[in-house]
Amino acid sequence: MTAQMPARKPARPFFSSGPCAKPPGYALEKLATESLGRSHRARIGKSRLGTCIDLMRELLQLPDTHRIGIVPGSDTGAFEMAMWTMLGARGVTALAWESFGEGWVTDAVKQLKLEPTVMRADYGQLPDLDKVDWSDDVLFTWNGTTSGVRVPDGEWIPANREGLSFADATSAVFAYDIPWDKIDVATFSWQKVLGGEGGHGVLILGPRAVERLESYTPDRPLPKVFRLVSKGRLAEGIFKGETINTPSMLAVEDAIFALEWAKSIGGPAGLKARCNANAEALDKIVHARPWLGHLAGDRGIRSKTSVCLTVEGADADFIKAFAGLLEKEGAAYDIAGYRDAPPGLRIWCGATVDTADIEALGPWLDWAWESLKK
Repeated sequence: MTAQMPARKPARPFFSSGPCAKPPGYALEKLATESLGRSHRARIGKSRLGTCIDLMRELLQLPDTHRIGIVPGSDTGAFEMAMWTMLGARGVTALAWESFGEGWVTDAVKQLKLEPTVMRADYGQLPDLDKVDWSDDVLFTWNGTTSGVRVPDGEWIPANREGLSFADATSAVFAYDIPWDKIDVATFSWQKVLGGEGGHGVLILGPRAVERLESYTPDRPLPKVFRLVSKGRLAEGIFKGETINTPSMLAVEDAIFALEWAKSIGGPAGLKARCNANAEALDKIVHARPWLGHLAGDRGIRSKTSVCLTVEGADADFIKAFAGLLEKEGAAYDIAGYRDAPPGLRIWCGATVDTADIEALGPWLDWAWESLKK
């Protein structure tokens, strides 16, 4: 019997990772402001960069103790900026349970020539967080976009830690409550939960990170785009909109639009509610189909944004064909799992996705499954 194709809906396409879907109501013409085509050093440029920083601080509920700045190179650039400028003052522990965490291990070992303690776990799991040695600086990913695994909370990070906590939080901010008193360094990019454009990173520094920058000079050369200190003091201008290199003012306006949209739907609570509703809708789809499963079996550490699914008996070729069928029909885009992860699907459940679109995905998954299995 041939599976019946579900009725097509003019719904928002699905995205598995950044760039994500734009916020509902997005229109490029709404971004037409005086800052476009102007220098970022002009008064209007600095003003808009400052507005973007202020909105991020408000929505992240970031305390005054923490600085926030816009830097080059998306989340990767921001995290590597922190590693290159601060690591080496004490021991390093790197946690890796997915590909980006492994990337930070590679940076620490092969590029920075450090000898970190590496705590690994398979995709879908976490290492034992209670065994982390906090006399070290600790690198970790808050929400693993390629494994669908997140840390449960910040309770495992001690208040009296000796080392610094470095959190790659690119698909976690705006979706979870982040205990900023436990975070010394955090990084993210606009293209995840905000659905913004790529190319720019955001660097958040707590007071202990600033102290490290001003008291420790690494013995390695630092590219200009990594230099956060001038004459032994933090370059404060970076955290007031005076970017190190030239940013795209179009991307900045795009981020401001997303941040203003986030305020209009209830701010942090509204963003988290949309992520939670999307994750719950997808969970219902998974539980209703015996051939689908969660890569992260433990709900307490399962991502609510980048949700990774297993498909019964699937190998990489099957997943490629599965995702290709849905893309050809315009039903879902880029939902194949990350290339280094076990073969499976990855569904973006961030706040810019409407829950109705997640619900509409279920029949399409059935159709693709039946089409390939026959």
